[in-house]
Amino acid sequence: MYMNIIKSLENRRTYYNINKELPVSEEKVIELVQQLTGLVPDAFNMKSSRVVVALGDKQEQLWDAVYDAFEGQVPRGKIDSFKAGAGTVLYFYDRETVEGCQNQFPLYAANFPVWANQSSGMLQLSIWSGLRELGIGASLQHYNPVIDTKVRELFNLPENYILIAQMPFGGIAGEPDAKEKEDISQRVKIMK
Repeated sequence: MYMNIIKSLENRRTYYNINKELPVSEEKVIELVQQLTGLVPDAFNMKSSRVVVALGDKQEQLWDAVYDAFEGQVPRGKIDSFKAGAGTVLYFYDRETVEGCQNQFPLYAANFPVWANQSSGMLQLSIWSGLRELGIGASLQHYNPVIDTKVRELFNLPENYILIAQMPFGGIAGEPDAKEKEDISQRVKIMK
C-alpha cells in the first residue's frame, strides 16, 4: 500500500498541454471529486472545503472570465491553454463554517482559517493525484483574488465561499519535461 501512494505522487505532474478528450466519463471525474471531498480530513471535522467542477460551457466561460478580470494583463494564449481542458476544479473554503468553529472554540479561533487552507491543500493534492490515476492531466493555478467576484457571479456562489485555487484538467496532449532530482537532505533533517 505504501508504494501505491509514492507511485501516485510520482505520476502527479503539472500538465499544461491538455485537451477536452477525457479517457474516462465526466461522471467518473465527478464521482472521484465527490468521494475525495468526503474523505479528506479537516480540523475539528468542520467540513470547510467547497468544490465547484466547471464542465462544458461553464469551463469556457470560466477562463474567459479569468482573462477579462485581468484586462489583458495575462496572455490570452496562457488562458486558452487552460480553457482547452475538459474542465476545472475550483477549490474554496466556507467562511461561515470557519467562523462558526471560531465562535464555538474561541481559544483556537485564529487557527481555523489556517486549518481550512490546510484541508484544502490536502484535497487539492488528493484530487490532482486521483485525476492522474484516471489518466487525466491537471495543473494548479492561483488567479484569485483577482477573479473572485467574477467566479462568484458566474457560478452564483455566496460571498462566504473563499476561492483558494483553480485546477484545469483534461486529456493529456503532451507530457511535461522530466523532473530534476533534488538533494532532499536540504529539506528533510533526521534527528536521533
